Amino acid sequence: MIVQRRDLARGLAAIAATSAMPAMAAVKPRALALYVATGAVMEWRLMQGAQGSTGEVGSITLPSAIQYAWPHPDGRFLYVATSDAPGGSVGAGKVHRLLALAIGRGGALTPHGEEVALAQRPVHMSLDPSGRFVLVAYNAPANASVHRLRPDGTLGARVEQHEALDLGIFAHQIRVMPRGRSAILVTRGNNATPTRPEDPGALKVMGFDQGQLSPLASIAVGGKGGLGYGPRHLDFHPTKPVAYVGLERQNQLHTHRIVGDTLSPEPELVCATTDQPPKGADGATTLVGAIHVHPRGHALYVTNRASSQVEVAGRRVFAGGDNSIAVFALHPRTGLPQLIQRVDLRGFHVRSFAISPDGTMLAASCMLPMDLRDGTHVAAGISLFHILPDGQLAFLRKIESPASAEPLMWTHFLPVPA
Repeated sequence: MIVQRRDLARGLAAIAATSAMPAMAAVKPRALALYVATGAVMEWRLMQGAQGSTGEVGSITLPSAIQYAWPHPDGRFLYVATSDAPGGSVGAGKVHRLLALAIGRGGALTPHGEEVALAQRPVHMSLDPSGRFVLVAYNAPANASVHRLRPDGTLGARVEQHEALDLGIFAHQIRVMPRGRSAILVTRGNNATPTRPEDPGALKVMGFDQGQLSPLASIAVGGKGGLGYGPRHLDFHPTKPVAYVGLERQNQLHTHRIVGDTLSPEPELVCATTDQPPKGADGATTLVGAIHVHPRGHALYVTNRASSQVEVAGRRVFAGGDNSIAVFALHPRTGLPQLIQRVDLRGFHVRSFAISPDGTMLAASCMLPMDLRDGTHVAAGISLFHILPDGQLAFLRKIESPASAEPLMWTHFLPVPA
């Protein structure tokens, strides 16, 4: 990995400029907490200042490994999906749960109400904009469920669906669209193997009304029925009718227009996220991961992940590939992206990353430790970046995980009671 010293210099200069601004006599802001899920442990720490320094650390241990989490729109609760399936496994495990946690002073988490049993390993979850429903996605077999939230934030009953749904192959994300009237299940499909043909990918758009899902559209870009199309995650522009889709199997970013309650059938623009192929001849793999739009809507971030290994002199070492965040500037009128930066993550296989609510900091969870060919060992951990005014990133520091830690599955910033 290359240490980009100019990024650090730019970050420190920006911090110094910010520090020189006159203080505002305003209401004391809420504290900012960084949450990190490692195995069954959800950890939180208060962030102190733009330098990325952290305060006291707290944690809660849940019944099994955390798969994903999503905060309530009012900021009082965090909903967490867990499973005893090994990380990255397909169709494994026996006990899967959905839990509600209350967010207290300093970001402390406590159980809130009864947990809900899930039928299979959850891979993603989110809430609708009203904060009345939790939607959960499952990958093998592809599935989705909707669960009511009571007014007090506790989990209610699962919503029994009335219509048959086409849920695609290998779902990886579920999101309700900004207007709250439809949801999209992102189904990745699978690459061909020596024994199986390729499984097609698609965006399964469904009507969403009082927790009920109904078929609306199946978007399979490219005109081949979803072959050669492997979407993983999407995000929406905060103010424009635009959706951005990251393609894991093609290392691309697709920009779609939002048309009513669905998306345009073909992207308006296709961009590469990396200069590396999904699979190299030397065994290296690079795959698109998570995607987030900056709260201001002027920039977009997509991760490129690589963690495949080869054996060299009896050691398992990194095979090669790109572990970076691709930064795209978004046109102020059209919302179309343009690549302006790719930043080394100082770690391997970022499954999850987060942007602070004020848009000044980004945290990327480098999921796995890795040995390099030159004998260097790189720890797993959280890489922190300062977000500059134009959206570009400047590396601040890395919070390394203990060598014995399980993979980092999820991270998020939340404003919490001080």
